[in-house]
Amino acid sequence: MCKLCEKKPVYEFTNKRKLCARCFVNYFQKKFLYTLRKFNMIKQGEVIGYKKTNDFKGVVLEYLLKMANEKSNFTLVKLPNKTDKIAIDSSLDSESENIVTSIIKENASGLKEELPVGEKIIKPLYLFLDEEILLYARLKKLGFSRDIKKRKDKIENFIDGLEKKHPEVKRAVVNSLLEIYKKI
Repeated sequence: MCKLCEKKPVYEFTNKRKLCARCFVNYFQKKFLYTLRKFNMIKQGEVIGYKKTNDFKGVVLEYLLKMANEKSNFTLVKLPNKTDKIAIDSSLDSESENIVTSIIKENASGLKEELPVGEKIIKPLYLFLDEEILLYARLKKLGFSRDIKKRKDKIENFIDGLEKKHPEVKRAVVNSLLEIYKKI
Protein backbone atom coordinates (compact mmCIF):
# COMPACT_ATOMS: atom_id res chain seq x y z
CA MET A 1 0.00 0.00 0.00
CA CYS A 2 0.97 3.62 -0.52
CA LYS A 3 3.00 4.84 2.42
CA LEU A 4 1.14 8.15 2.53
CA CYS A 5 -2.52 7.40 1.81
CA GLU A 6 -2.97 3.60 1.94
CA LYS A 7 -4.07 3.29 -1.72
CA LYS A 8 -2.85 0.82 -4.32
CA PRO A 9 0.75 1.69 -5.27
CA VAL A 10 1.91 2.39 -8.82
CA TYR A 11 5.61 2.80 -8.03
CA GLU A 12 8.06 1.21 -5.61
CA PHE A 13 11.41 2.74 -4.76
CA THR A 14 14.49 0.61 -4.16
CA ASN A 15 14.00 1.08 -0.41
CA LYS A 16 10.59 -0.65 -0.78
CA ARG A 17 8.65 2.60 -0.18
CA LYS A 18 5.52 2.61 -2.35
CA LEU A 19 3.44 5.47 -3.76
CA CYS A 20 -0.05 5.58 -5.29
CA ALA A 21 -0.69 7.53 -8.51
CA ARG A 22 -1.59 10.84 -6.80
CA CYS A 23 1.33 10.68 -4.38
CA PHE A 24 3.75 9.74 -7.18
CA VAL A 25 2.65 12.74 -9.28
CA ASN A 26 3.14 15.04 -6.26
CA TYR A 27 6.55 13.51 -5.53
CA PHE A 28 7.62 13.89 -9.17
CA GLN A 29 6.56 17.54 -9.45
CA LYS A 30 8.20 18.47 -6.13
CA LYS A 31 11.42 16.75 -7.18
CA PHE A 32 11.35 18.60 -10.52
CA LEU A 33 11.03 21.98 -8.78
CA TYR A 34 13.70 20.92 -6.27
CA THR A 35 16.08 20.10 -9.15
CA LEU A 36 15.53 23.53 -10.69
CA ARG A 37 16.30 25.20 -7.33
CA LYS A 38 19.18 22.93 -6.25
CA PHE A 39 21.18 23.51 -9.40
CA ASN A 40 19.98 27.13 -9.83
CA MET A 41 18.91 26.30 -13.38
CA ILE A 42 16.58 29.22 -14.06
CA LYS A 43 17.03 32.79 -12.91
CA GLN A 44 14.31 35.40 -12.78
CA GLY A 45 13.64 37.04 -16.13
CA GLU A 46 15.55 34.50 -18.24
CA VAL A 47 14.28 33.16 -21.55
CA ILE A 48 14.30 29.37 -21.53
CA GLY A 49 14.00 27.50 -24.81
CA TYR A 50 13.08 23.88 -25.37
CA LYS A 51 12.73 21.62 -28.37
CA LYS A 52 9.22 20.28 -28.83
CA THR A 53 9.35 16.53 -29.28
CA ASN A 54 6.72 13.81 -29.06
CA ASP A 55 8.72 11.25 -27.09
CA PHE A 56 7.81 10.72 -23.44
CA LYS A 57 10.77 12.69 -22.04
CA GLY A 58 10.17 15.68 -24.30
CA VAL A 59 6.46 15.80 -23.50
CA VAL A 60 7.09 15.60 -19.74
CA LEU A 61 9.80 18.27 -19.94
CA GLU A 62 7.47 20.64 -21.79
CA TYR A 63 4.58 20.01 -19.38
CA LEU A 64 6.72 20.57 -16.28
CA LEU A 65 8.44 23.67 -17.66
CA LYS A 66 5.02 25.17 -18.34
CA MET A 67 3.97 24.28 -14.78
CA ALA A 68 7.12 25.92 -13.36
CA ASN A 69 6.62 28.92 -15.63
CA GLU A 70 3.25 29.59 -13.99
CA LYS A 71 4.94 29.73 -10.56
CA SER A 72 8.09 31.66 -11.52
CA ASN A 73 9.09 34.71 -13.48
CA PHE A 74 10.80 33.45 -16.62
CA THR A 75 9.86 33.26 -20.27
CA LEU A 76 9.39 29.88 -21.94
CA VAL A 77 9.76 29.58 -25.73
CA LYS A 78 10.03 26.80 -28.28
CA LEU A 79 13.29 26.65 -30.17
CA PRO A 80 14.72 28.16 -32.43
CA ASN A 81 13.83 31.51 -30.73
CA LYS A 82 16.56 33.55 -29.03
CA THR A 83 17.13 32.19 -25.53
CA ASP A 84 19.34 32.61 -22.48
CA LYS A 85 19.36 28.85 -21.84
CA ILE A 86 18.11 25.69 -23.51
CA ALA A 87 16.36 22.96 -21.51
CA ILE A 88 17.06 19.42 -22.71
CA ASP A 89 15.33 16.20 -21.71
CA SER A 90 18.39 14.34 -20.44
CA SER A 91 17.64 11.87 -17.65
CA LEU A 92 19.55 9.86 -15.05
CA ASP A 93 19.71 6.93 -17.50
CA SER A 94 21.27 8.93 -20.33
CA GLU A 95 23.59 10.85 -18.01
CA SER A 96 24.97 7.74 -16.29
CA GLU A 97 25.55 6.14 -19.69
CA ASN A 98 27.38 9.23 -20.96
CA ILE A 99 29.54 9.40 -17.82
CA VAL A 100 30.55 5.73 -18.01
CA THR A 101 31.20 6.04 -21.76
CA SER A 102 33.46 9.06 -21.18
CA ILE A 103 35.38 7.19 -18.49
CA ILE A 104 35.80 4.07 -20.63
CA LYS A 105 36.95 6.12 -23.61
CA GLU A 106 39.28 8.11 -21.33
CA ASN A 107 37.59 11.37 -22.24
CA ALA A 108 37.73 13.17 -18.87
CA SER A 109 37.15 16.54 -20.52
CA GLY A 110 33.76 15.26 -21.71
CA LEU A 111 32.60 14.67 -18.14
CA LYS A 112 31.92 18.37 -17.57
CA GLU A 113 29.21 18.19 -20.24
CA GLU A 114 27.34 15.69 -18.04
CA LEU A 115 26.70 18.22 -15.28
CA PRO A 116 23.07 19.40 -14.82
CA VAL A 117 23.85 23.01 -15.76
CA GLY A 118 26.18 24.14 -18.50
CA GLU A 119 26.90 27.56 -19.92
CA LYS A 120 23.71 27.56 -22.02
CA ILE A 121 22.21 24.11 -21.28
CA ILE A 122 20.02 23.00 -18.37
CA LYS A 123 18.80 19.47 -17.66
CA PRO A 124 15.65 19.66 -15.47
CA LEU A 125 15.04 15.87 -15.66
CA TYR A 126 18.61 15.16 -14.51
CA LEU A 127 17.62 13.32 -11.31
CA PHE A 128 14.87 11.11 -12.80
CA LEU A 129 15.08 7.60 -14.21
CA ASP A 130 13.46 6.99 -17.61
CA GLU A 131 11.09 4.59 -15.84
CA GLU A 132 9.87 7.40 -13.55
CA ILE A 133 9.47 9.86 -16.43
CA LEU A 134 7.47 7.34 -18.46
CA LEU A 135 5.20 6.55 -15.50
CA TYR A 136 4.59 10.27 -14.92
CA ALA A 137 3.67 10.74 -18.59
CA ARG A 138 1.21 7.86 -18.39
CA LEU A 139 -0.34 8.97 -15.09
CA LYS A 140 -0.83 12.54 -16.36
CA LYS A 141 -2.16 11.12 -19.65
CA LEU A 142 0.28 13.20 -21.66
CA GLY A 143 0.12 12.32 -25.33
CA PHE A 144 3.47 11.00 -26.50
CA SER A 145 4.82 8.85 -29.28
CA ARG A 146 4.78 5.20 -28.26
CA ASP A 147 7.76 4.56 -30.49
CA ILE A 148 10.28 4.46 -27.63
CA LYS A 149 12.23 1.40 -28.72
CA LYS A 150 15.82 2.35 -29.20
CA ARG A 151 18.63 -0.03 -29.98
CA LYS A 152 20.85 -0.16 -26.93
CA ASP A 153 24.61 -0.26 -27.24
CA LYS A 154 26.93 -2.46 -25.18
CA ILE A 155 27.61 0.17 -22.53
CA GLU A 156 23.92 0.90 -22.00
CA ASN A 157 23.18 -2.83 -21.72
CA PHE A 158 26.06 -3.15 -19.23
CA ILE A 159 24.73 -0.29 -17.06
CA ASP A 160 21.17 -1.63 -17.19
CA GLY A 161 22.47 -5.05 -16.09
CA LEU A 162 24.33 -3.44 -13.19
CA GLU A 163 21.19 -1.52 -12.20
CA LYS A 164 19.16 -4.75 -12.06
CA LYS A 165 21.68 -6.43 -9.78
CA HIS A 166 22.62 -3.30 -7.83
CA PRO A 167 19.74 -0.80 -7.75
CA GLU A 168 20.79 2.84 -7.47
CA VAL A 169 24.01 2.37 -9.46
CA LYS A 170 22.91 5.00 -12.00
CA ARG A 171 22.26 7.48 -9.19
CA ALA A 172 25.63 6.61 -7.65
CA VAL A 173 27.44 7.30 -10.94
CA VAL A 174 25.78 10.71 -11.33
CA ASN A 175 26.21 11.60 -7.65
CA SER A 176 29.90 10.72 -7.84
CA LEU A 177 30.35 13.12 -10.75
CA LEU A 178 28.52 15.85 -8.83
CA GLU A 179 30.79 15.26 -5.82
CA ILE A 180 33.92 15.52 -7.96
CA TYR A 181 32.84 18.84 -9.44
CA LYS A 182 31.67 20.18 -6.06
CA LYS A 183 35.27 19.89 -4.81
CA ILE A 184 36.73 21.75 -7.80
